[in-house]
Amino acid sequence: MKITRITSHVLRYALPETLGYSQQYYDARTTHLVEVSTDEGITGWGECFGPGTIALANQTIVEKVIQPLVLGMNPMDRDVIWHKVYNLLRDHGQKGMPLQSLSGVDIALWDIAGKIANLPLYQLLGGAHRDSVPVYGYGMMLRPEPVRELRARFRDEAAHIRSMGFAATKMKVGLGPQDDILLAKAVREGVGDDFAFMVDANHCYTTSDALRVGRALSELDAYWFEEPIAPEDRDGYRELRARLDINIAGGEAEFNRWGWRELLECRGLDIAQPEVCALGGISEYLRVLALCHAHHTPVVNHVWGSAVAVATNLHLLAAMPPLPGGLHPWEPMLEFDTTHNAFRDELLREPLDIQGQVWRQAGRASIPSGPGLGVEPDRAFIEHYKN
Repeated sequence: MKITRITSHVLRYALPETLGYSQQYYDARTTHLVEVSTDEGITGWGECFGPGTIALANQTIVEKVIQPLVLGMNPMDRDVIWHKVYNLLRDHGQKGMPLQSLSGVDIALWDIAGKIANLPLYQLLGGAHRDSVPVYGYGMMLRPEPVRELRARFRDEAAHIRSMGFAATKMKVGLGPQDDILLAKAVREGVGDDFAFMVDANHCYTTSDALRVGRALSELDAYWFEEPIAPEDRDGYRELRARLDINIAGGEAEFNRWGWRELLECRGLDIAQPEVCALGGISEYLRVLALCHAHHTPVVNHVWGSAVAVATNLHLLAAMPPLPGGLHPWEPMLEFDTTHNAFRDELLREPLDIQGQVWRQAGRASIPSGPGLGVEPDRAFIEHYKN
């Protein structure tokens, strides 16, 4: 079997409302799917992390840089392919877009492997430690409106996410410490005292401001404080973890095993958040997961993308060993963006229906059981939304 073609599908549509986080507002949603074709008619699907013009740059890397390196190779030689591409791109990008692009190709190769073996991905990875995973609902995005209106919106949206059956929820911050604390108080009011909520800053604070916000979040009993400061600031993460009671989470902006080794050795994370569609794909994710567990750091995967990314992460979470083990082990959760996302809800021939599963299954989602990723995109849908 040989790889005959690698195709990037960058999809885009206008959102019904403007959304934002600490770095920017945006009014369109983008996703970047990767399709690997073979001479035996078996096709694999993957996804590259990176929205907007980043997706267009990654499309060029996938089709014009990576594809010529791997055409004619056996798609089952995943590790050989990974290291060939990485070694030849090392001088030009050990992190960032080259790794995002390689991620989409690697995920597609694992999908092909599962289809050849007629096994779901989680079995290729060693089996399922759980047949379903708890799901937390990600919402409360920033919007260009007064803080007073945002507070009311965040309170009501948080209450709604809880009413939908999710196991926990997560909010955005980024207006500044004083206003962000008010938003967090509104979310706690909305979900009540007995429901977990998390806070995502997208690295918008200095260390001193993060300490101020983190102390307030601890008083509100928030479960984790995500990316409070710049990902490059290893010493800052270590200081925050030492001085705050709240869990410090991060890692979505880190790449490959070498970057993760440095991040984990600084002892700045309570919870690791690898992004499989960015750090190097499933092959590299497995090495990063092993590093996280070797450092006794629990993992909750970062998930932001289409149904392909969601399906991939369901398999990875199912195959993740408990850390630590026991009668009632700590469980990883699936991150689920509750804002409008047609690429998640309408892309597949048979939708995953995560929100329906959450409602019917007490906050949990089941793992796809078909071969490979267990999902198949609708080509007509892809053509309709191609950028």
